[in-house]
Amino acid sequence: MENKPVTFQFISEPTDVNFGGNVHGGSVMKWIDQVGYACASNWSGSYCVTVYVGGIRFYKPIKIGEIVKLESKVIFTGNSSMHISIDVFSRNVKEKKFEKRTHCIIVFVAVDENGKSIEVPKWNPLTEKEIQMEQYAIKLKDLRKNIEDEMKPFL
Repeated sequence: MENKPVTFQFISEPTDVNFGGNVHGGSVMKWIDQVGYACASNWSGSYCVTVYVGGIRFYKPIKIGEIVKLESKVIFTGNSSMHISIDVFSRNVKEKKFEKRTHCIIVFVAVDENGKSIEVPKWNPLTEKEIQMEQYAIKLKDLRKNIEDEMKPFL
């Protein structure tokens, strides 16, 4: 299968504002989930659920009225899971160049109509960059296992 990135692009709106006058982080997180879902459901051909969002890194704020671009792509697949890399960019409408504002990895699982996980097509990296991204996803997966073990007493 071809791993075509899914991209959303739009203008940030006044309804996205936080108390500091920038786009609310919660709005960015919603957009990340939406573009991630579009990518995961395209890859799997089925309904998907978010099972993990980790390491969201907000580099710089997004201003109200800026053009926002989200790029998502599959970087690792398990039996039913898909690790999606998401980058968020923005730019002033008068500028041509987008600047990266946020990055994260989000994990989705494909499910059937009963909510039971189902198998997804295997993603195979082809380029050096894709191999690096897959290794990045595997490393984060291993780190999550350690974090989950640390959290068990508190759940």
